[in-house]
Order: sequence, then structure tokens, then C-alpha cells
Amino acid sequence: MKVVIDAFGGDNAPLEIIEGAIMALKKNDELEVVFCGDEEKIKNIIAGRETSRIEIIHAPDVILNEEHPTEAIRHKKESSLVKAFDALKEREDIIGLVSAGSTGAVLAGAIMKIGRIKGISRPALAPILPTKKDNDVIIIDSGANIDCKPINLLHFALMGSAYYSIIYNRENPRVALLNNGSEEGKGNELTKETFPLLKNAPINFIGNREGGDFMSGDVDVMVSDGFAGNALLKGTEGAVKAVVTILKGSIKKGFWSKIGYLFMRRVFKEIKNRVDVQGKHAGSPLLGCKKLVVKNHGCCKRLNICASIEQTLLLHKKQLNKQIEKALDNLNLTSISIGEGKSE
Repeated sequence: MKVVIDAFGGDNAPLEIIEGAIMALKKNDELEVVFCGDEEKIKNIIAGRETSRIEIIHAPDVILNEEHPTEAIRHKKESSLVKAFDALKEREDIIGLVSAGSTGAVLAGAIMKIGRIKGISRPALAPILPTKKDNDVIIIDSGANIDCKPINLLHFALMGSAYYSIIYNRENPRVALLNNGSEEGKGNELTKETFPLLKNAPINFIGNREGGDFMSGDVDVMVSDGFAGNALLKGTEGAVKAVVTILKGSIKKGFWSKIGYLFMRRVFKEIKNRVDVQGKHAGSPLLGCKKLVVKNHGCCKRLNICASIEQTLLLHKKQLNKQIEKALDNLNLTSISIGEGKSE
């Protein structure tokens, strides 16, 4: 199984990206990787390694974060990301793509070059975050679709439920709708119209939930439009960082605090590993595309890349897209009044 890697996308490219892929190769005998990027620089990094399962596609250009995503995909044909999308689209032996590059460019490339699963109105990003319990939570969408219609959120719920079931081997994950109150009838026009669609959909819908419930452990899949979802995601990440910074500062203030830390080091390490949303966690899949696309955080490192490649292998083996298609088949849209919900 081959996974194509945008070797020059991300803040720590190409070294961390390539090293992460090599880690994944060592852990998975069935895996082969296709690096897209400057061939000479890639060869310098992998010099002396076993290369029988490594392929390189020369791509001397790079798409930068400040560039207009659609224009970059259209005109920077020699960039590592465009070359990666071309390979994913044209080659049946490549099962998925992993990139830590420009989020906008990854979204544009996926839509323009790969396309959507038939019946899915829009693809959506679904990152994973920890909760205060043992389970994790995903939020869908987290920024791919700023303006949404009810039908989009319905599809997000179906895809998010299928994805969570595969990742955590759990049937009927708990799906909630992000809202400003838990009571039915709360929210803006979008959430009010979406609520009955989710209530009648073939998912385990538990109703509206507020942002404060996001990491409670009582929700598995939080459904939202991309604007609110991205605000919740970034706010949560910022809050976690702030708490960690405050905790470090408090420990350094006094002698007894430092002594106490020595006894609590193991506990603090466990907490850090649990809330490290950019550490060894995999990236966010762009659910709803015809082939697997996984977007990593721009500042991710090798552990994250390795996890994302393994995530791609798992989603391929568990046939995520077929599970999404099955969920669509189970959805009897004729029994659900979506009004103007149809999306382009």
C-alpha cells in the first residue's frame, strides 16, 4: 500500500516529514511511500537508508501559506503538493495523501483534483482532541466550510460517526450538534433546521451540546459549521496551552513548588501527553473525498507524520469511504424535509 507524502509542506519540512515517513516504514512492512519534493534534498536526507520501498517524484516548487489556495493549485504545477495530488488522482496503487502544508491549498487541491464521494455535499475536516475521560472527541467541520446549510451538517454527522467507529472500534458513537444551549429549539436558523435532520438520521444523536461540553467525555462527535467549529478548536488549543504555561510558571515560583514537582513529575508527564494536541496524534482527515487525504498541523513533527500515515493505512483497510457510502444508503432523504438544504 502506497501513501504519497507532501515532503515540503509544513514548518518543519522536509526533515521531520521524511523522518516521520521512515518511522512509519519501519513499523509497517506492507507500506511504501512516495515523496514529492526536491529530489536532491530528499536523497540527501534518506542517504544510507533502505530505499526499496521509497519512491521520489521531483517537485522543485512549494506552495506557501500566504498564497491564494485555488490560484496556487492551478498555477504551481511543479509544487510538492500539486504533484502529490496528481499522483493520488492518477495512480490506483496510491491509497492516500498526507500533507502538513497550507490548509487552504490542501482543501482546494482535494476538491479540484480528487472530488467528492457521490452523494456527499461537501468534504469536512475532523481533528481529534482528548477529553477529561479516557475517550477522545472529534469535531466536524473544523474549518473547511465556513458557510453551511443543514444538509452539509447532516453529511458531516454521517461521516464523523463512520470515522469515529473505525478509529475507536466503537459502534454508534454519540453525535452532538454544537449550539449555544442544550435545549431543542435553541440556536440560529442553521442549527434549528439541522436538529430534526440529525434526530431522524441513522446515527446515535444525543442532541444539542454547548462548547463547554466539547471535552467532557460525554460526546464522541461534535457537529458544526466550519466557522464555529474552527473557533472552538482554536479556542480549546489556546486554553490548553495557557493552562500548561500557568502551571509551569507557578511551579517555578517557589522552593516547595519545585520540590512538589519532583514527586509529581510522572503525573505531569502523563497530563502533558494526554493534552498534547499536536504531539503524536494523527492529523485530520478530509472526510468525503474520493480518496484519503490527511491534513497535519503545520508545526507537526515526525511522530505526528508517522501516526498520520498509519491512520491512512487503517482507514483504507477498514474501507472508510465504503462505510460513508453505506451511511448515505441508510439515510432515507425522502423522509427528511431538508427544504433549501441541498448544497452545490
